[in-house]
Amino acid sequence: MTISGYLSEHWGLIIILIGIAIAIHSDVHLERRIIYKIAFTNVLLFLYSVACYVETYLGNQTEYSILRPILCAVNYSLIVFILVSAIMIMYPTQKRYLLFPALLNAVLCFISVPTGIVFTISEDNHFGRGTLGYLTYFIAALYMLYLIYSLFRSTRAEKEDYNLMIFLSVTSLLCLVMPLFIENSSHWFNITIATDILIYYIFLLQQFTKRDPLTKLLNRQSYYSDIEKYMHEISAIVAMDMDGLKEVNDTHGHVAGDTALKTLADCFHKASKQEQRVYRIGGDEYVILCMSTPEKEVNELITRMRENVAKTEYSCSIGYAMKTDKCSIDELYQKADKMLYVEKEQYYIRSGKKR
Repeated sequence: MTISGYLSEHWGLIIILIGIAIAIHSDVHLERRIIYKIAFTNVLLFLYSVACYVETYLGNQTEYSILRPILCAVNYSLIVFILVSAIMIMYPTQKRYLLFPALLNAVLCFISVPTGIVFTISEDNHFGRGTLGYLTYFIAALYMLYLIYSLFRSTRAEKEDYNLMIFLSVTSLLCLVMPLFIENSSHWFNITIATDILIYYIFLLQQFTKRDPLTKLLNRQSYYSDIEKYMHEISAIVAMDMDGLKEVNDTHGHVAGDTALKTLADCFHKASKQEQRVYRIGGDEYVILCMSTPEKEVNELITRMRENVAKTEYSCSIGYAMKTDKCSIDELYQKADKMLYVEKEQYYIRSGKKR
């Protein structure tokens, strides 16, 4: 058992952990709480790798050591805490009661050192499972199911986001169950979770290039990218524009204007469905690309948006256009924009307000 032996076995993990640490140290985009959680998970992964290395070394000895069952308890506890920490990186608003199963698992694992309720180490240094031998894997599986549940109830997730989240969930699940079937594969958990965190960190940074920082909707750059990517799937475009933003800014200030823009963005996003992508493409200009959506569903979308906006103190004008074989995306947007401005003109006539 040497430092060189540890580095030889966990070199890939160490490089990834150091890389993540350097990246988050100089990060200016992510919230500090997310950066702290990534750093904390890094520390847990490092501790788990060290504990695994030492426990494996002791397991290969012929003589029993009291340190081995303690390390087993540490390892089983860290597996679950690492999963909880990863969930809290992906979904930072989770409540602290999410930690309760992990704490219960840790308590039972350490109680197992003298009682053998989860695992036993015999006098001739053989590992065995107790009555609750699969407790850690059961609790870890519950966390994985919770992660998948959180994924599919996410209100801001796009189709591409689901693909990545499913990949992260599947790889985490595989590295968790592999040690049950393949000997000497416990280090897979470390390297897999570390790699998943690195991939998710890159994903978070990518979101800053795709999303509007104020409303968290997809931005103008994403709009231009998506009209090319989904050119053949787009069946309709819905254009929305806030009424009276200039008056709100002039009367109440730009903070009030920002609040209005965020409120409308939430109204539009809550009204949209999976195949309806919402963008903020300008100051008070929003667009929805509808994929393979019939006109009836487009009108239902518009009705939901109007109902949501009606519950606020703001108003907006909406126009839409359905795609035909001879209609380009630019022409489609111009038709929707033309309908929008007819409605906006009526708003200013009714209200007597100036543009």
